[in-house]
Amino acid sequence: MRITVKFFTTLREVTGKREEEVEASNPITVKELLSRLSEKYGKKFVDYVYDENRKARNYLQFLINGRSATTLQGFETKLKDGDKIAIIPPVGGG
Repeated sequence: MRITVKFFTTLREVTGKREEEVEASNPITVKELLSRLSEKYGKKFVDYVYDENRKARNYLQFLINGRSATTLQGFETKLKDGDKIAIIPPVGGG
């Protein structure tokens, strides 16, 4: 199965990509996906996505096919083939 992850702003700089396809032989959760990406991209990715308690930073939004993960099963949401995940930073304005 293939899952597309879209990166914005700082994560684009960290990964050097706008998006990436992640292959998985079995269904994985959002938490497992983030763990894989953390292993691949290392400390800069981890520091951006997680706080000091290894919890995802509360100002980031994780959208699964346009729906917030918090409206689903959070980081335990099972992903399926073709899902698109976007990691959205806070938006400022003025």
